[in-house]
Amino acid sequence: MNQLCLYLLNQCKTLRTVDHIHACLLKTALLSDPYIFGKLLHHCSVTISYSLDYATRLFLHYPKPNVFMYNTLIRGFSESPRPQNSITTFIEMRRESSLFSSVPPDSFTFAFLLKAAANYGSLMTGMQLHCQALIHGLDRHLFVGTTLISMYGECGRVDFSMKVFDEMLEPNVVAWNAAVTACFRGGDLESSERLFESMPFKDSTSWNLMLAGYAKAGEMEMVRKVFSEMEVKDDVSWSSMITALTQNGCFDEVFSVFMDLQRLGLRPNEVSLTGVLSACAQAGAFEFGRVVHGFVEKSGFSWIISVNNTLIDMYSKCGNVAMARLVLETMPAMKNIVSWTSMIAGLAMHGHGDEAIQLLHEMEESGIEPDRITFVPVLYACSHAGLIEQGHECFSKMKNVYNIEPSIEHYGCMVDLYGRAGDLRKAYEFICQMPVPPNDIIWRTLLGACSIHGNVELAEQVKERLSELCLTDSGDYVLLSNIYAVAGKWNNVETVRRSMTNQRIKKTPGWSMIEVDKIMYRFVAGEKQNNITKEAYDKLREIMLKLKVEGGYVPEVVGSVLHDVEDEEKEDSVTKHSEKLAVAFGMARLCKGRVIRIVKNLRICRDCHTVMKLISKVYQSEIVVRDRSRFHSFKDGSCSCRDYW
Repeated sequence: MNQLCLYLLNQCKTLRTVDHIHACLLKTALLSDPYIFGKLLHHCSVTISYSLDYATRLFLHYPKPNVFMYNTLIRGFSESPRPQNSITTFIEMRRESSLFSSVPPDSFTFAFLLKAAANYGSLMTGMQLHCQALIHGLDRHLFVGTTLISMYGECGRVDFSMKVFDEMLEPNVVAWNAAVTACFRGGDLESSERLFESMPFKDSTSWNLMLAGYAKAGEMEMVRKVFSEMEVKDDVSWSSMITALTQNGCFDEVFSVFMDLQRLGLRPNEVSLTGVLSACAQAGAFEFGRVVHGFVEKSGFSWIISVNNTLIDMYSKCGNVAMARLVLETMPAMKNIVSWTSMIAGLAMHGHGDEAIQLLHEMEESGIEPDRITFVPVLYACSHAGLIEQGHECFSKMKNVYNIEPSIEHYGCMVDLYGRAGDLRKAYEFICQMPVPPNDIIWRTLLGACSIHGNVELAEQVKERLSELCLTDSGDYVLLSNIYAVAGKWNNVETVRRSMTNQRIKKTPGWSMIEVDKIMYRFVAGEKQNNITKEAYDKLREIMLKLKVEGGYVPEVVGSVLHDVEDEEKEDSVTKHSEKLAVAFGMARLCKGRVIRIVKNLRICRDCHTVMKLISKVYQSEIVVRDRSRFHSFKDGSCSCRDYW
């Protein structure tokens, strides 16, 4: 009977099924067996999700828990969102030990406790536990020593980590790896490298730690070096490499590594797939993303929620919101809050405010409550679609229905809502009445609205507030310069530019990317020409001439040149902005009828916006541009944003 109950317990995947086994154990009196009870407690504390409270109630009803039971509960809390409860359990363990039978802690007790201290970043608690380990003679235990190294590293005391490591008599590879990790966490790359070179034996984890450590530090050359020197690359190695390249914007290399992985006959894991899909999303690589989606379907990964969520994000950011919606609707697994929020964010980026609000209602009807993160894209959608009343309702609903205290991001969306609608004074008053101090993003949002609506007086007030925060962002000066230029205040323009020069404030260079035949091409206007850029310039000259003759194009010199001369480094005229070069290259290389998709790191200027509309009309082409603010879908001479800036 014992073996049958244990077998059935191991098959349990939910708390509901565990409850049935618990009832059976109670009826058969097997629950009094310490071994059986310990297994049940372990299953509830560690194996089953969201069952720690159940495990706690179980524990409280057992008359004389042994050290294994205490350790099990301590471990469960250490890996939960409430790691400090591990310490409370340990205190209760010591109290019970002093009052009744002795239950001395062992090496596992301190390992789990130290992990808890590391997880909530309490150096003081970690040091007290270190003292307790000394008292019980367990500080030199290999398991405890290794966890001490990790704890001190997590709490920012690499010097203490190294002291513990140096005092270890015979550190194994796990202890060496912990020391390397601690050095990386403290930003000491030289010590990490020195330790790695000194290791008497390296396992795959050692190599993967070096990959992850260098990647986090942004040392991509070292990442490539370590990866190339690895004799054996496991799943973690490949996924770490893909993640590192994605996080550092090396998108072409991400695609190349992913293809190498498949070429070698290896099977990508969940992390690899989400990493490459994330790269497709950031780069706007729609075609490559479709290839990866096909692989996901064929390889049976479509049941994984995180992969589906990344697919929704990828299609949304690549300009195909219909495909993103299809992924959401056909997900085989249960949709979670990330699934719904990702789709709402996609609709918001494309200016589909009404659909975003409708999807919020569908989410609520499905039984999932929105959280503070969900309301950010909802308010963003209202702002970009000009839905003032709906934005008010959502903001109130967040506070009054879901008891979510607005954060600075929510307040920023409301300021943007008023600003885009042209009610600048109300936006200013809203900021002044905020219960939290406005940060630079809030003021910068209002400054952008002043630029849109040409309000010089308020712009000067906002710039003064930004100056009080001692910030020197080039974008602030660019916006103010544009406002003065449009108003014809050329002396003020010169003053702003001189101020930028004196403070050595560098302007953000503008670039645009386009995918052609699953290869990403990047354009920066004014860069040194090569065969690719020459082809783009030649095609652009042809296009601009045709637009002037057949479309009546006249450059918006004042409004656009001044905007992008400040925004795009080395651009000498509006006719050579990076998004124009990208669209020209796309028209030269892509078959007629194909959608031209472009990703731009800055806001598209008004002149480029006009040019895209004319190209879509004259050439009967569809163009999708994702700038840093939103999506613009150009077709038949109009834009999806309805020129709502």
